[in-house]
Amino acid sequence: MKKSAIYSIFLLILLTGCSLPVATPTAQPSKTFAPPTTVPSETAPPTPAPPTETITAIPPTATPTNTNTPIPIVESLNATVTADLLSCRYGPGAEYLYLYGLKKGANIQLIGRTDGNNWVMVAGKSLCWINAKFVEIQGDPQTLKVMYPAGYKLPVSPYYGPTTVLSAVRDSKNPNQVTVKWIEIALTPGDEEDDSMFIYIIEIWRCESGKIIFDPLASNYPEVTFVDEPGCDIASHGRVFFQEKHGYAGPAEIPWPK
Repeated sequence: MKKSAIYSIFLLILLTGCSLPVATPTAQPSKTFAPPTTVPSETAPPTPAPPTETITAIPPTATPTNTNTPIPIVESLNATVTADLLSCRYGPGAEYLYLYGLKKGANIQLIGRTDGNNWVMVAGKSLCWINAKFVEIQGDPQTLKVMYPAGYKLPVSPYYGPTTVLSAVRDSKNPNQVTVKWIEIALTPGDEEDDSMFIYIIEIWRCESGKIIFDPLASNYPEVTFVDEPGCDIASHGRVFFQEKHGYAGPAEIPWPK
């Protein structure tokens, strides 16, 4: 009886264990690791190299100071004639009246110059003018005092009066070209220096490449044409002389065209 009771209890327990629900293990969420966009490195990324071109601050350009120092003036310069025979003339140009000649090797003294061409004044009992390119000068001729036109006067003709300038106009197609006309003067036969003498000397201070040039022109007709450009600080101007062997009549001033 007792064994039968024990066996029944054991069978009951066994049957109960078989009918109990089996616990299903809960699924654990999987851990997904996204790969990093950049692979970590143990070394820091290299520092960018400095530019090879060194940039230096440039200070603003200083405005140049006007240092135009006046050229010192000298009383005279010694010179030696290098041409075989050099004409010394009454005026600073090749077409003025002839005074005398200087032989090669002559030692002379220069005491003045023009303001605008290459002619210099020779000292002596009678002052006259020579072209500086035919002498060897001991010094700078630009240090000589400007003697023409203010410091020297051409000899005056006792027999003729001055002409009158009729017109001075610029060419309509070429404004840099100026034509001057004046009243004609008849030269008395025998009053010429020689057959090659011109009876009109036209002294022109004209502008060329930004500089005033003294240009003594010559003509046997009462008309002359020349070039005068814009761009000079000093106004262009000019005058007309009548030339004969005794001297000069005039001058007649040119009314300069705009």
